[in-house]
Amino acid sequence: MGESETATIVKVGMVDDHPSPVWGVDRILQSQADLRFVCSAATVDDLLRKSSDLDVVILDLRLNDGTTPRENVERLAGLGIETVIYTSGEHPDLLRSAARAGTLGVVLKSASEEEIVRAVRAAGAGQEVLTTEWAAAIDGDPNLAGVDLSPQLQRVLTLYASGGTSASVGHELGVAADTVNEYLKRIRQKYADAGRPTRTKIDLFKRAVEDGWLPMPHRSRRS
Repeated sequence: MGESETATIVKVGMVDDHPSPVWGVDRILQSQADLRFVCSAATVDDLLRKSSDLDVVILDLRLNDGTTPRENVERLAGLGIETVIYTSGEHPDLLRSAARAGTLGVVLKSASEEEIVRAVRAAGAGQEVLTTEWAAAIDGDPNLAGVDLSPQLQRVLTLYASGGTSASVGHELGVAADTVNEYLKRIRQKYADAGRPTRTKIDLFKRAVEDGWLPMPHRSRRS
């Protein structure tokens, strides 16, 4: 269908806990008749409180509220909202976890205005945002499909890898410590089957970060 006065408008939101990138993207999209910048917020929760009537969300890779790219992408996808990761290009593990969750691509914060507009249009049409950075994130991950964990196994992994014991995790989940140990055996086996062994508790923590179940530990540098 050609462009016309009845052409679909892509409604865009942005999640970033720094104002400068938001101002920049808002200004870029203002001149595009088919793209409408609706709202922004520092967290996905705050954004959705403002509006869930969005087609695309431009999502900062690392947020200060402790949420992971994976959970943010999955939450928005559950509402039918596509995402594009907006980042300086660091933290490939986090990019890959976002890829596993279904984000359509990544745009660097150093990208040109034309690249940003192209990315939003592509995402609005449900198409992958094809960039060198996105290809590198995907090609660099031989296990892009990741390890499929049930919600219960995800919870066990995050609690245990965060420093819990079998007893404390069992108390949190209302199950016996022996049951937690059985869950951990299942988790370790799934990772072993994927060629990503977890011999130690630190290995479990690394896998939880790689797959987006836990946030990457904060450093002084931003995304």
